[in-house]
Amino acid sequence: MWNANPGRAPEKKQRQSYSGQKKRHTLKSQVALNPVTGLSICTAFAKGRGHDFRRFKQTRLPLPVELKVLADKGYQGLLKLHPNSQTPKKKPKGGGLSPADKRDNRGLARRRVFIEQVNRCLKIWRILSERDRNRRRRFGLRFNLIAGLYNFELTQRSPEAAI
Repeated sequence: MWNANPGRAPEKKQRQSYSGQKKRHTLKSQVALNPVTGLSICTAFAKGRGHDFRRFKQTRLPLPVELKVLADKGYQGLLKLHPNSQTPKKKPKGGGLSPADKRDNRGLARRRVFIEQVNRCLKIWRILSERDRNRRRRFGLRFNLIAGLYNFELTQRSPEAAI
């Protein structure tokens, strides 16, 4: 059989982790955090393109019902799967949000800001924010190790230090 691209892997294997939007092979990760302590509780990983909420449904992070989930707009419909969740209200097509909805969205964003700060702390490790030249198979292990280092660093800080 003739190979049009000698020295390259067949496209079928590459397609699982290729993201057309990013124009490169990607890996997605999701992190669940404890809002009181700021520690990462669990992580989930997926290859390639795909919507965040679809990935959440596929990975099925173990979230207890009593846990309050604060998610971004990418997780619309989470209320059907997890009754104790909250996502921002989206603007309807051709319309606008009421002042009460804007106020609720802003309040949710203020409570979610620590999540974005933890994401920033994890992305300080360049392996999570830039091109990764390591094996994709071990990405989950490396991510969990970095999250563990972040948790260790957080527990070693003085109590008055903020995230």
